[in-house]
Amino acid sequence: MKHLIALQTILFKEILRFVRIWPQTLLPPAVTTSLYFLIFGRLMGARIGEMGGISYIAYIVPGVILMSVITNAYSNVVSSFYSTKFQRHIEELLIAPVPNWVILTGYVGGGVTRGLMVGAVVALISHFFSPQAWVHPWIVCLVCILTAMVFSLAGFLNALFANSFDDISIIPNFVLTPLVYLGGVFYSVSLLPEPWRSLSLGNPILYMVNAFRYGMLGISDVDIMRSFAIIGAFILTLGGASLILLHKGIGLKN
Repeated sequence: MKHLIALQTILFKEILRFVRIWPQTLLPPAVTTSLYFLIFGRLMGARIGEMGGISYIAYIVPGVILMSVITNAYSNVVSSFYSTKFQRHIEELLIAPVPNWVILTGYVGGGVTRGLMVGAVVALISHFFSPQAWVHPWIVCLVCILTAMVFSLAGFLNALFANSFDDISIIPNFVLTPLVYLGGVFYSVSLLPEPWRSLSLGNPILYMVNAFRYGMLGISDVDIMRSFAIIGAFILTLGGASLILLHKGIGLKN
């Protein structure tokens, strides 16, 4: 409890940072996803028909919502923490009597909050294109929070190792975006021929998207318990690695 004020300060700073510039952080995902629903859902979806026994636009809604959560949780933490390094504010945190877990929790909390807020906005927009009741609401909320945690932690690690603004755009452009688009957002992995289907099963985002889709629609290409196990393993691994790197000062003191 003695570190609660420090945690609240970091967390509120992170939340106020993206809320203050909401036209740059919350509005663009709303516009982009509206175009996804219009073009892929309404125009192309009418020709595609059904996927997994439901209309195509209803099928892609969970993936598009989670895609927004992933990209915004990641970008919030990587940009904020690297800016703290670049502007030399990080020294204030390092010399303050604040444990590393408080620093990590504050930044990850900001990323999770932005991911959930953007996800809520996109879910609201999707209701105008494809109204639907969530089959398992608690799974929807749990997967959304855990996935946002995974990619907030990944963004924190990216920011730790980044030495320039170019470094914080390499991973999102060349790793994260391809994994998201190949993670079953717009198609069922069962449609893929071998060996692409087996290769796709090595993509962790596939499990997150399908767990989220199970929560909203009740269908999934993969086992739900395996999805939760993979998400949990990523949280423990990335969280542990972040704390070790913070303790050693790698990316901060050299």
